[in-house]
Amino acid sequence: MGRSVHFLANCAPVVNLPKNMKKTLLTLFALLLSSVCMAGESYSIRPLKKERICQGWGTSLCWWAAQSGRWDEERLDSLIDWLVSPQGLNYNVFRYNIGGGDDPHWTNCDPHHFGASGGKGLRAELEGFKVHPDSAYNWQADEAQRRIMLMIKRKRPDAIFEAFSNSAPWWMTVSGCVGGAKKATDDNVAPAMYESFARYLVDVCKHYKDTYGIEFATLDPFNEPVTDYWYQNGGQEGCHFSVEGQIAMIKVLRRELDRSGLSTVISAADETSVMQSIIDLKAYDRADVLKLVGQWNTHTYKADNEQRKRLRELCDSLDIRLWQSETGDGGKGIHGNLRMAQRLVDDIRYLQPDVWCDWQYVEENYDQWSLVMCDSTWGTFRRHHNYYVRQMFSRFIPVGYRWMDVDDEHGLAAQSPDGKQLVYVTLNAERGSRTTEVNLPKGYRLKAIFRTSRTEDCEPLPINDKQKNRTIFTTLPSLSIVTMVMEK
Repeated sequence: MGRSVHFLANCAPVVNLPKNMKKTLLTLFALLLSSVCMAGESYSIRPLKKERICQGWGTSLCWWAAQSGRWDEERLDSLIDWLVSPQGLNYNVFRYNIGGGDDPHWTNCDPHHFGASGGKGLRAELEGFKVHPDSAYNWQADEAQRRIMLMIKRKRPDAIFEAFSNSAPWWMTVSGCVGGAKKATDDNVAPAMYESFARYLVDVCKHYKDTYGIEFATLDPFNEPVTDYWYQNGGQEGCHFSVEGQIAMIKVLRRELDRSGLSTVISAADETSVMQSIIDLKAYDRADVLKLVGQWNTHTYKADNEQRKRLRELCDSLDIRLWQSETGDGGKGIHGNLRMAQRLVDDIRYLQPDVWCDWQYVEENYDQWSLVMCDSTWGTFRRHHNYYVRQMFSRFIPVGYRWMDVDDEHGLAAQSPDGKQLVYVTLNAERGSRTTEVNLPKGYRLKAIFRTSRTEDCEPLPINDKQKNRTIFTTLPSLSIVTMVMEK
Protein backbone atom coordinates (compact mmCIF):
# COMPACT_ATOMS: atom_id res chain seq x y z
CA MET A 1 0.00 0.00 0.00
CA GLY A 2 2.85 2.40 0.79
CA ARG A 3 4.34 2.03 -2.73
CA SER A 4 0.98 2.66 -4.40
CA VAL A 5 0.46 5.82 -2.42
CA HIS A 6 3.97 6.99 -3.27
CA PHE A 7 3.36 6.37 -6.99
CA LEU A 8 0.11 8.36 -7.04
CA ALA A 9 1.56 11.23 -5.08
CA ASN A 10 4.59 11.59 -7.31
CA CYS A 11 3.00 11.02 -10.71
CA ALA A 12 0.11 13.47 -10.44
CA PRO A 13 2.08 16.73 -10.76
CA VAL A 14 3.87 15.77 -14.03
CA VAL A 15 0.67 15.71 -16.11
CA ASN A 16 0.61 18.76 -18.44
CA LEU A 17 -2.90 20.19 -17.90
CA PRO A 18 -4.48 23.64 -17.61
CA LYS A 19 -3.95 25.18 -14.21
CA ASN A 20 -7.58 24.99 -13.05
CA MET A 21 -7.94 21.36 -14.18
CA LYS A 22 -4.64 20.45 -12.54
CA LYS A 23 -5.87 21.96 -9.27
CA THR A 24 -9.05 19.89 -9.46
CA LEU A 25 -7.11 16.69 -10.16
CA LEU A 26 -4.71 17.36 -7.32
CA THR A 27 -7.67 17.75 -4.98
CA LEU A 28 -9.06 14.42 -6.21
CA PHE A 29 -5.65 12.78 -5.72
CA ALA A 30 -5.51 14.14 -2.17
CA LEU A 31 -8.93 12.69 -1.41
CA LEU A 32 -7.92 9.36 -2.94
CA LEU A 33 -4.70 9.38 -0.94
CA SER A 34 -6.66 10.04 2.24
CA SER A 35 -9.08 7.20 1.54
CA VAL A 36 -6.24 4.78 0.76
CA CYS A 37 -4.51 5.66 4.01
CA MET A 38 -7.72 5.24 6.03
CA ALA A 39 -8.78 1.95 4.45
CA GLY A 40 -7.70 -1.54 5.33
CA GLU A 41 -5.56 -0.84 8.40
CA SER A 42 -4.44 -4.34 9.35
CA TYR A 43 -3.50 -5.30 12.92
CA SER A 44 -2.54 -8.46 14.78
CA ILE A 45 -2.88 -9.14 18.50
CA ARG A 46 0.07 -10.79 20.27
CA PRO A 47 1.32 -11.28 23.84
CA LEU A 48 3.55 -8.52 25.19
CA LYS A 49 7.23 -9.35 25.64
CA LYS A 50 6.86 -8.54 29.34
CA GLU A 51 3.54 -9.45 30.92
CA ARG A 52 1.50 -6.51 32.25
CA ILE A 53 -1.65 -7.08 34.29
CA CYS A 54 -4.49 -4.60 34.61
CA GLN A 55 -4.85 -4.00 38.34
CA GLY A 56 -7.54 -1.41 38.19
CA TRP A 57 -9.33 1.68 37.01
CA GLY A 58 -10.04 4.52 39.38
CA THR A 59 -10.82 8.10 40.23
CA SER A 60 -10.14 10.70 42.87
CA LEU A 61 -12.92 11.49 45.33
CA CYS A 62 -11.78 15.10 45.39
CA TRP A 63 -13.88 17.24 45.03
CA TRP A 64 -17.05 15.66 43.71
CA ALA A 65 -17.56 13.47 46.79
CA ALA A 66 -17.54 16.51 49.10
CA GLN A 67 -20.41 17.86 46.99
CA SER A 68 -22.41 14.77 46.00
CA GLY A 69 -22.02 13.18 49.42
CA ARG A 70 -24.73 15.57 50.64
CA TRP A 71 -27.38 14.12 48.32
CA ASP A 72 -30.10 11.76 49.49
CA GLU A 73 -29.54 8.01 49.69
CA GLU A 74 -31.54 7.12 46.57
CA ARG A 75 -29.52 9.47 44.35
CA LEU A 76 -26.23 8.28 45.82
CA ASP A 77 -27.20 4.66 45.34
CA SER A 78 -27.49 5.18 41.57
CA LEU A 79 -24.41 7.39 41.38
CA ILE A 80 -22.17 4.85 43.10
CA ASP A 81 -23.63 1.91 41.20
CA TRP A 82 -22.74 3.63 37.94
CA LEU A 83 -19.21 3.99 39.25
CA VAL A 84 -18.42 0.57 40.71
CA SER A 85 -20.75 -2.07 39.24
CA PRO A 86 -19.37 -4.52 36.63
CA GLN A 87 -22.02 -3.33 34.16
CA GLY A 88 -21.13 0.29 34.88
CA LEU A 89 -17.64 1.75 34.94
CA ASN A 90 -16.34 -1.17 37.00
CA TYR A 91 -13.87 1.11 38.85
CA ASN A 92 -12.07 -0.38 41.85
CA VAL A 93 -9.49 2.27 42.86
CA PHE A 94 -10.40 5.42 44.79
CA ARG A 95 -8.19 8.27 46.00
CA TYR A 96 -9.37 9.91 49.22
CA ASN A 97 -8.26 13.52 49.72
CA ILE A 98 -7.13 14.32 53.28
CA GLY A 99 -8.14 17.96 53.53
CA GLY A 100 -5.81 20.50 55.08
CA GLY A 101 -8.49 23.02 55.89
CA ASP A 102 -8.18 26.81 55.83
CA ASP A 103 -8.11 29.11 58.85
CA PRO A 104 -11.76 29.40 59.99
CA HIS A 105 -11.09 33.10 60.70
CA TRP A 106 -9.39 33.70 57.29
CA THR A 107 -6.56 35.56 59.00
CA ASN A 108 -4.09 35.16 56.13
CA CYS A 109 -6.35 34.89 53.08
CA ASP A 110 -9.60 36.13 51.59
CA PRO A 111 -12.74 34.46 52.93
CA HIS A 112 -13.88 31.56 50.74
CA HIS A 113 -11.24 32.30 48.10
CA PHE A 114 -11.84 28.94 46.39
CA GLY A 115 -15.20 30.26 45.30
CA ALA A 116 -13.77 33.44 43.76
CA SER A 117 -13.73 34.01 40.02
CA GLY A 118 -11.48 31.43 38.42
CA GLY A 119 -11.56 29.22 41.53
CA LYS A 120 -12.79 25.65 41.78
CA GLY A 121 -15.89 26.55 43.73
CA LEU A 122 -16.87 25.97 47.35
CA ARG A 123 -16.91 22.20 46.76
CA ALA A 124 -13.09 22.48 46.93
CA GLU A 125 -13.26 24.11 50.37
CA LEU A 126 -12.44 20.94 52.30
CA GLU A 127 -12.57 20.63 56.06
CA GLY A 128 -9.41 19.76 57.94
CA PHE A 129 -9.51 17.46 60.93
CA LYS A 130 -7.42 19.71 63.17
CA VAL A 131 -8.02 23.47 62.91
CA HIS A 132 -5.38 24.67 65.44
CA PRO A 133 -2.09 23.25 66.75
CA ASP A 134 -3.55 22.62 70.20
CA SER A 135 -7.07 21.58 69.24
CA ALA A 136 -8.37 18.03 69.37
CA TYR A 137 -9.09 16.15 66.18
CA ASN A 138 -12.60 16.71 64.86
CA TRP A 139 -13.48 13.34 63.39
CA GLN A 140 -16.92 14.61 62.35
CA ALA A 141 -15.27 16.75 59.67
CA ASP A 142 -15.45 15.82 55.97
CA GLU A 143 -18.69 13.92 56.39
CA ALA A 144 -19.74 14.05 52.72
CA GLN A 145 -16.52 12.60 51.26
CA ARG A 146 -16.46 9.95 54.00
CA ARG A 147 -20.05 8.99 53.23
CA ILE A 148 -19.14 8.36 49.59
CA MET A 149 -16.07 6.32 50.55
CA LEU A 150 -18.04 4.12 52.95
CA MET A 151 -20.73 3.53 50.34
CA ILE A 152 -18.07 2.52 47.81
CA LYS A 153 -16.57 0.12 50.35
CA ARG A 154 -19.98 -1.45 50.95
CA LYS A 155 -20.79 -1.84 47.26
CA ARG A 156 -17.27 -2.78 46.16
CA PRO A 157 -15.61 -4.85 48.93
CA ASP A 158 -12.45 -5.32 46.81
CA ALA A 159 -11.95 -1.55 46.45
CA ILE A 160 -8.42 -0.19 46.82
CA PHE A 161 -8.16 3.15 48.62
CA GLU A 162 -5.28 5.60 48.43
CA ALA A 163 -5.01 8.69 50.63
CA PHE A 164 -3.40 11.84 49.30
CA SER A 165 -2.88 15.44 50.37
CA ASN A 166 -3.12 18.68 48.43
CA SER A 167 -1.94 20.79 51.38
CA ALA A 168 -1.04 20.61 55.03
CA PRO A 169 -3.47 22.36 57.45
CA TRP A 170 -3.26 26.15 57.33
CA TRP A 171 -1.36 26.45 60.62
CA MET A 172 1.46 24.25 59.32
CA THR A 173 1.96 26.39 56.20
CA VAL A 174 4.38 29.28 55.77
CA SER A 175 1.73 31.58 54.29
CA GLY A 176 -1.06 30.56 56.65
CA CYS A 177 -3.16 29.69 53.58
CA VAL A 178 -3.82 26.24 52.13
CA GLY A 179 -3.99 27.73 48.64
CA GLY A 180 -0.21 27.94 48.59
CA ALA A 181 2.75 30.18 49.39
CA LYS A 182 2.88 33.94 48.79
CA LYS A 183 5.23 33.14 45.92
CA ALA A 184 4.01 30.14 43.94
CA THR A 185 7.50 28.69 43.51
CA ASP A 186 8.25 28.65 47.26
CA ASP A 187 7.71 25.65 49.51
CA ASN A 188 4.73 26.25 51.78
CA VAL A 189 5.59 23.80 54.56
CA ALA A 190 8.70 24.66 56.55
CA PRO A 191 11.00 21.73 57.50
CA ALA A 192 10.18 22.39 61.17
CA MET A 193 6.59 21.36 60.37
CA TYR A 194 7.35 18.13 58.49
CA GLU A 195 6.90 16.01 61.59
CA SER A 196 3.55 17.64 62.45
CA PHE A 197 2.36 17.20 58.87
CA ALA A 198 3.45 13.55 58.77
CA ARG A 199 1.75 12.83 62.08
CA TYR A 200 -1.46 14.50 60.87
CA LEU A 201 -1.58 12.35 57.73
CA VAL A 202 -0.84 9.15 59.61
CA ASP A 203 -3.36 9.94 62.38
CA VAL A 204 -6.09 10.35 59.75
CA CYS A 205 -5.13 7.05 58.11
CA LYS A 206 -5.09 5.27 61.45
CA HIS A 207 -8.49 6.69 62.39
CA TYR A 208 -10.05 5.31 59.22
CA LYS A 209 -8.62 1.88 59.88
CA ASP A 210 -9.59 1.78 63.55
CA THR A 211 -13.07 3.26 63.10
CA TYR A 212 -14.24 2.11 59.67
CA GLY A 213 -11.97 -0.80 58.77
CA ILE A 214 -10.49 1.07 55.81
CA GLU A 215 -6.73 0.70 55.62
CA PHE A 216 -5.33 2.87 52.88
CA ALA A 217 -3.04 0.84 50.67
CA THR A 218 -0.93 3.89 49.93
CA LEU A 219 -0.44 7.44 51.20
CA ASP A 220 0.83 10.25 48.99
CA PRO A 221 1.78 13.46 50.84
CA PHE A 222 2.11 15.51 47.64
CA ASN A 223 0.06 16.67 44.68
CA GLU A 224 1.83 18.25 41.70
CA PRO A 225 4.48 19.64 44.07
CA VAL A 226 7.01 21.07 41.59
CA THR A 227 4.68 23.52 39.85
CA ASP A 228 3.80 27.20 40.13
CA TYR A 229 0.08 26.45 40.41
CA TRP A 230 -0.29 26.95 44.17
CA TYR A 231 -0.39 30.41 45.71
CA GLN A 232 -1.99 32.34 48.55
CA ASN A 233 -5.71 32.98 47.83
CA GLY A 234 -5.57 30.44 45.00
CA GLY A 235 -8.47 28.40 43.61
CA GLN A 236 -7.86 25.12 45.48
CA GLU A 237 -5.69 23.54 48.14
CA GLY A 238 -2.14 23.19 46.89
CA CYS A 239 1.40 23.09 48.24
CA HIS A 240 4.72 23.51 46.48
CA PHE A 241 7.44 21.06 47.57
CA SER A 242 10.86 21.23 45.95
CA VAL A 243 12.41 17.86 45.15
CA GLU A 244 14.75 18.33 48.11
CA GLY A 245 11.77 19.13 50.33
CA GLN A 246 9.96 16.01 49.10
CA ILE A 247 12.94 13.82 49.94
CA ALA A 248 13.17 15.25 53.45
CA MET A 249 9.42 14.88 54.00
CA ILE A 250 9.47 11.25 52.81
CA LYS A 251 12.04 10.36 55.48
CA VAL A 252 9.90 11.88 58.23
CA LEU A 253 6.69 10.30 56.96
CA ARG A 254 8.31 6.87 56.78
CA ARG A 255 9.24 7.10 60.48
CA GLU A 256 5.68 8.05 61.44
CA LEU A 257 4.20 5.20 59.42
CA ASP A 258 6.61 2.74 60.99
CA ARG A 259 5.47 3.82 64.46
CA SER A 260 1.77 3.57 63.54
CA GLY A 261 1.60 -0.16 62.87
CA LEU A 262 -0.20 0.50 59.59
CA SER A 263 0.71 -1.51 56.52
CA THR A 264 0.13 1.59 54.36
CA VAL A 265 3.07 2.33 52.07
CA ILE A 266 4.20 5.69 50.75
CA SER A 267 3.41 6.69 47.19
CA ALA A 268 4.91 9.73 45.45
CA ALA A 269 5.15 12.24 43.87
CA ASP A 270 2.06 12.89 41.71
CA GLU A 271 3.74 15.39 39.42
CA THR A 272 1.58 16.93 36.69
CA SER A 273 4.32 16.37 34.09
CA VAL A 274 5.81 12.99 33.20
CA MET A 275 9.15 14.69 32.54
CA GLN A 276 9.15 16.16 36.07
CA SER A 277 8.16 12.75 37.37
CA ILE A 278 11.30 11.31 35.76
CA ILE A 279 13.42 14.05 37.36
CA ASP A 280 11.90 13.38 40.79
CA LEU A 281 12.33 9.61 40.53
CA LYS A 282 16.01 9.91 39.62
CA ALA A 283 16.55 12.34 42.52
CA TYR A 284 14.84 9.96 44.98
CA ASP A 285 17.09 7.17 43.75
CA ARG A 286 20.28 9.25 44.11
CA ALA A 287 19.24 10.28 47.63
CA ASP A 288 18.62 6.63 48.56
CA VAL A 289 15.01 7.29 49.66
CA LEU A 290 13.32 5.28 46.93
CA LYS A 291 13.53 2.26 49.23
CA LEU A 292 11.10 4.14 51.53
CA VAL A 293 8.53 4.48 48.72
CA GLY A 294 6.40 1.55 47.59
CA GLN A 295 4.68 3.08 44.59
CA TRP A 296 5.40 5.76 42.00
CA ASN A 297 2.47 7.97 40.98
CA THR A 298 2.42 10.27 37.99
CA HIS A 299 -0.15 12.45 36.26
CA THR A 300 -0.17 12.70 32.48
CA TYR A 301 -1.48 16.21 31.90
CA LYS A 302 1.85 16.93 30.24
CA ALA A 303 3.37 13.95 28.46
CA ASP A 304 4.53 12.63 25.13
CA ASN A 305 4.99 8.99 24.27
CA GLU A 306 8.77 9.09 24.45
CA GLN A 307 8.55 10.46 28.00
CA ARG A 308 5.99 7.81 28.88
CA LYS A 309 8.34 5.08 27.66
CA ARG A 310 11.28 6.59 29.56
CA LEU A 311 9.38 6.62 32.85
CA ARG A 312 8.19 3.04 32.29
CA GLU A 313 11.75 1.87 31.63
CA LEU A 314 13.03 3.75 34.68
CA CYS A 315 10.39 2.21 36.97
CA ASP A 316 11.25 -1.24 35.61
CA SER A 317 14.95 -0.71 36.21
CA LEU A 318 14.27 0.48 39.78
CA ASP A 319 11.67 -2.23 40.40
CA ILE A 320 8.90 0.09 41.58
CA ARG A 321 5.16 -0.13 40.92
CA LEU A 322 3.75 2.61 38.67
CA TRP A 323 0.30 4.24 38.70
CA GLN A 324 -1.18 6.88 36.42
CA SER A 325 -2.95 8.50 39.35
CA GLU A 326 -4.68 11.50 37.78
CA THR A 327 -5.47 13.02 34.41
CA GLY A 328 -8.21 14.86 32.54
CA ASP A 329 -8.73 17.19 29.63
CA GLY A 330 -11.00 19.88 28.26
CA GLY A 331 -12.43 20.11 24.78
CA LYS A 332 -15.88 20.10 23.29
CA GLY A 333 -18.44 17.32 23.00
CA ILE A 334 -17.62 13.81 21.83
CA HIS A 335 -14.49 15.07 20.05
CA GLY A 336 -13.00 16.19 23.38
CA ASN A 337 -14.09 12.92 25.03
CA LEU A 338 -12.30 10.87 22.36
CA ARG A 339 -9.19 13.04 22.64
CA MET A 340 -9.14 12.06 26.31
CA ALA A 341 -9.59 8.41 25.27
CA GLN A 342 -6.52 8.71 23.05
CA ARG A 343 -4.54 9.89 26.08
CA LEU A 344 -5.74 6.82 27.97
CA VAL A 345 -4.60 4.64 25.05
CA ASP A 346 -1.19 6.34 24.99
CA ASP A 347 -0.84 5.93 28.76
CA ILE A 348 -1.58 2.21 28.64
CA ARG A 349 0.53 1.55 25.53
CA TYR A 350 3.66 3.46 26.56
CA LEU A 351 3.51 4.23 30.29
CA GLN A 352 1.98 0.81 31.05
CA PRO A 353 0.76 1.65 34.58
CA ASP A 354 -0.72 -0.98 36.87
CA VAL A 355 -3.66 1.36 37.55
CA TRP A 356 -5.17 4.20 35.50
CA CYS A 357 -7.16 6.94 37.26
CA ASP A 358 -9.47 9.77 36.25
CA TRP A 359 -9.48 13.08 38.09
CA GLN A 360 -13.21 13.95 38.37
CA TYR A 361 -16.17 11.59 38.28
CA VAL A 362 -18.87 14.26 38.70
CA GLU A 363 -18.68 17.86 37.48
CA GLU A 364 -21.12 20.76 37.52
CA ASN A 365 -22.70 21.28 34.08
CA TYR A 366 -19.61 20.31 32.08
CA ASP A 367 -19.11 17.24 29.88
CA GLN A 368 -15.31 17.08 29.60
CA TRP A 369 -13.52 16.80 32.94
CA SER A 370 -16.20 14.52 34.34
CA LEU A 371 -18.06 11.34 33.46
CA VAL A 372 -21.30 12.39 35.12
CA MET A 373 -22.72 15.90 34.81
CA CYS A 374 -24.78 17.36 37.64
CA ASP A 375 -26.72 20.41 38.69
CA SER A 376 -26.13 20.55 42.42
CA THR A 377 -28.79 23.23 42.92
CA TRP A 378 -31.50 20.80 41.82
CA GLY A 379 -29.66 17.60 42.71
CA THR A 380 -30.00 16.25 39.18
CA PHE A 381 -27.30 14.27 37.38
CA ARG A 382 -26.83 12.22 34.23
CA ARG A 383 -24.17 10.22 32.43
CA HIS A 384 -22.82 11.81 29.28
CA HIS A 385 -20.70 10.55 26.37
CA ASN A 386 -17.44 10.70 28.37
CA TYR A 387 -18.85 8.09 30.77
CA TYR A 388 -19.57 5.66 27.95
CA VAL A 389 -16.26 6.37 26.21
CA ARG A 390 -14.46 5.38 29.41
CA GLN A 391 -16.76 2.41 29.92
CA MET A 392 -15.63 1.00 26.58
CA PHE A 393 -12.32 0.23 28.32
CA SER A 394 -13.04 -0.34 32.01
CA ARG A 395 -16.20 -2.45 31.73
CA PHE A 396 -14.68 -4.92 29.28
CA ILE A 397 -11.08 -4.99 30.60
CA PRO A 398 -11.47 -5.72 34.32
CA VAL A 399 -8.88 -6.35 36.99
CA GLY A 400 -6.70 -9.36 36.23
CA TYR A 401 -6.76 -9.12 32.43
CA ARG A 402 -3.33 -9.14 30.81
CA TRP A 403 -2.49 -6.43 28.32
CA MET A 404 -1.69 -7.62 24.80
CA ASP A 405 0.41 -6.10 22.04
CA VAL A 406 -1.46 -4.60 19.09
CA ASP A 407 0.21 -2.27 16.60
CA ASP A 408 -2.81 0.05 16.43
CA GLU A 409 -1.84 3.49 17.75
CA HIS A 410 -5.50 4.13 18.53
CA GLY A 411 -6.25 0.81 20.19
CA LEU A 412 -5.70 -1.52 23.13
CA ALA A 413 -6.11 -5.27 23.55
CA ALA A 414 -6.32 -7.47 26.64
CA GLN A 415 -6.84 -11.15 27.44
CA SER A 416 -8.69 -12.77 30.35
CA PRO A 417 -6.60 -14.69 32.92
CA ASP A 418 -7.87 -18.05 31.61
CA GLY A 419 -7.16 -17.04 28.01
CA LYS A 420 -10.76 -17.68 26.92
CA GLN A 421 -11.64 -14.07 26.18
CA LEU A 422 -9.90 -11.39 24.14
CA VAL A 423 -10.92 -7.71 24.12
CA TYR A 424 -9.94 -5.12 21.53
CA VAL A 425 -10.83 -1.42 21.85
CA THR A 426 -10.10 1.10 19.11
CA LEU A 427 -11.22 4.67 18.45
CA ASN A 428 -11.64 7.13 15.63
CA ALA A 429 -11.32 10.74 16.79
CA GLU A 430 -11.39 12.10 13.23
CA ARG A 431 -14.18 13.48 11.06
CA GLY A 432 -13.97 10.72 8.42
CA SER A 433 -14.65 7.00 8.77
CA ARG A 434 -11.88 4.52 9.59
CA THR A 435 -11.72 0.84 8.58
CA THR A 436 -9.70 -1.73 10.51
CA GLU A 437 -8.82 -5.35 9.83
CA VAL A 438 -7.97 -7.36 12.95
CA ASN A 439 -6.21 -10.72 12.70
CA LEU A 440 -7.20 -12.81 15.70
CA PRO A 441 -5.05 -15.44 17.39
CA LYS A 442 -6.05 -19.00 16.58
CA GLY A 443 -9.27 -20.23 18.14
CA TYR A 444 -10.98 -16.88 18.77
CA ARG A 445 -14.26 -15.74 17.24
CA LEU A 446 -16.09 -12.44 17.61
CA LYS A 447 -18.91 -12.74 20.17
CA ALA A 448 -19.99 -9.14 20.75
CA ILE A 449 -19.28 -5.63 19.52
CA PHE A 450 -20.22 -2.30 21.17
CA ARG A 451 -19.97 1.29 19.97
CA THR A 452 -20.11 4.77 21.46
CA SER A 453 -20.50 7.72 19.10
CA ARG A 454 -22.35 11.02 18.83
CA THR A 455 -25.63 9.08 18.80
CA GLU A 456 -24.74 5.85 20.66
CA ASP A 457 -23.78 5.07 24.25
CA CYS A 458 -22.04 1.68 24.50
CA GLU A 459 -24.64 0.21 22.15
CA PRO A 460 -24.39 -3.47 21.08
CA LEU A 461 -24.07 -3.90 17.31
CA PRO A 462 -25.10 -6.82 15.08
CA ILE A 463 -22.31 -9.12 13.90
CA ASN A 464 -22.17 -9.53 10.13
CA ASP A 465 -20.70 -12.38 8.09
CA LYS A 466 -17.39 -10.58 7.57
CA GLN A 467 -16.90 -10.47 11.32
CA LYS A 468 -17.34 -14.19 11.97
CA ASN A 469 -13.93 -15.28 10.76
CA ARG A 470 -10.45 -14.97 12.29
CA THR A 471 -10.01 -11.73 10.38
CA ILE A 472 -12.50 -9.07 11.49
CA PHE A 473 -13.29 -6.09 9.27
CA THR A 474 -14.84 -3.14 11.10
CA THR A 475 -15.64 0.40 9.97
CA LEU A 476 -15.64 3.07 12.64
CA PRO A 477 -17.79 6.06 11.72
CA SER A 478 -16.60 9.59 12.41
CA LEU A 479 -16.00 10.31 16.12
CA SER A 480 -16.62 6.86 17.55
CA ILE A 481 -15.06 4.13 19.66
CA VAL A 482 -15.62 0.39 19.31
CA THR A 483 -15.06 -2.52 21.72
CA MET A 484 -14.89 -6.06 20.33
CA VAL A 485 -15.16 -9.10 22.59
CA MET A 486 -13.76 -12.36 21.22
CA GLU A 487 -14.04 -15.79 22.82
CA LYS A 488 -12.70 -19.30 22.32
